[in-house]
Amino acid sequence: METRIGVIGIVVDNREPVSSQLNNILSMYAHIIVGRMGIPYRERGVSVISLIIDGTTDEIGALTGKLGNLPGVHVKTAITK
Repeated sequence: METRIGVIGIVVDNREPVSSQLNNILSMYAHIIVGRMGIPYRERGVSVISLIIDGTTDEIGALTGKLGNLPGVHVKTAITK
């Protein structure tokens, strides 16, 4: 299956209850993650993570679905055609 390059933006409202789950999910999909940058935005009380990914649409959808099901985690994706 053809892979696509994309960007996933993640905003985490409250890191404490979900950080281990979030990191476990990202570890499961490490094979499609090309790069990762995380910034704690303390003034707003959130954390922002951006991922550069290269995977199939099924893999990308599964990753974003798992992340989006975590409480207080908001996910947006942009992928190539």
